[in-house]
Amino acid sequence: MNITRENIDALNAVVKVDIAKEDYSEKVDKILTDYRKTANIPGFRKGHVPMGMVKKQYGKAVLVDEVNKLLQDALNKYLTEEKLDVLGQPLPKAQEGINWDAEAFTFEFELGLTPEFEVELKGDKAITQYNIVADDKMIDEQIENIKKQYGKLIPQDVVEEDSEITGTFKNEEKEIENTITLTLDKLKGKANPKKFIGSKVGDVITLKTKGLYEDDHDLMHALKVSHDDAHGLEIEVTFTISEINKREAADLDQELFDKLFADGSVKSVTDLKDKIKEDAEKQFVQQADQKLLNDITEYLIESTKFDLPAEFLQKWIQASGETALDDAAAKEEFEKSEKSMRYQLIEGKLIAANNIQITMDDIKDHAKTMIKAQMAQFGQLNPSDDELEGIAARVLGNQEEARRISEQIVSQRLLDVYKEKANLEVKEVTYENFVKEVYGDK
Repeated sequence: MNITRENIDALNAVVKVDIAKEDYSEKVDKILTDYRKTANIPGFRKGHVPMGMVKKQYGKAVLVDEVNKLLQDALNKYLTEEKLDVLGQPLPKAQEGINWDAEAFTFEFELGLTPEFEVELKGDKAITQYNIVADDKMIDEQIENIKKQYGKLIPQDVVEEDSEITGTFKNEEKEIENTITLTLDKLKGKANPKKFIGSKVGDVITLKTKGLYEDDHDLMHALKVSHDDAHGLEIEVTFTISEINKREAADLDQELFDKLFADGSVKSVTDLKDKIKEDAEKQFVQQADQKLLNDITEYLIESTKFDLPAEFLQKWIQASGETALDDAAAKEEFEKSEKSMRYQLIEGKLIAANNIQITMDDIKDHAKTMIKAQMAQFGQLNPSDDELEGIAARVLGNQEEARRISEQIVSQRLLDVYKEKANLEVKEVTYENFVKEVYGDK
């Protein structure tokens, strides 16, 4: 067997594989000899079928199968030995019908080569790294929410501005019927809340869905409809009041603190504020990190310039897809995935340059940490190691889940690299201002 390569340019090559009779004949003969021993052909005893008949019946199929196996093994070995970094998979060049009666065969494969490039983390323009803090306003609002949540419900005869009103929204034509508890501060404008003031249990209030809530998501929840149905919905609904209550705020005393933090770590309002601030800012770190990761990813894609073997990759997309694609569809698919391909190459270069390696122990430890955090949300604060090991084993038995966790670890380690080496400018903001800057003033 002889393998040669012709480099078309820096990104494309053609590999030629010549297969001679001596490369496959011994293997083919052995398989046909084994077939002869077991072949069951009318008129011949098992094991006594003439070899010529066995070759005539099975020879070509065995030859094709063995040559294809040889090709695959030879290509893989060649790519490894030559240390060729290729994109996608080698694509067989189109050739007219192969003469399988010949003794020697030649096959050609197109290769898409990985481009050479350098990654520069320190750009001229600094990337913002947000440090999100919980300000007094946010902490005070959270305390008010806690006082309401743990407060007492006191029945009322009529609706007042601060009432919690339980009732059912209905519209027969749209088959809407949903019971919820609402507060008037969530309704839009002044006219809608005014319709409720002074109402009693049993009263029916007619409302227009347009302008009822500021946000379509609140309307979705209230009417129990899909997002598409809620968007631009302009109908009348009735709201039949079934219960009216006033929520008396809970006292900020030790009884409440112990309900919130059973470990006894909170002894005063000051402790409570510190705890709320600490817990909130832990969650903010995740959001700030995700924003930083997104921004650096965009920066790397835009600033790291290199060409891709676009024509080859479009052919590869056509060949590897589950459904047949024409040239135009393959080009469109390539353009959709080009950014992702570029970042994968950049990411691979950074992983190698920073010696980032993920072991099975890393994946297992990460899974156990996640499981422990999830269990804590349900009040299971001290699971045993055996319990965590068992759950982690079940989770990681799913290859897709194990892959997802591995990607999370890689992203976190790359983020550590970015924080250390990229050109970053730390900006301290409140959560409210972070949302305004990143997502717009909503």
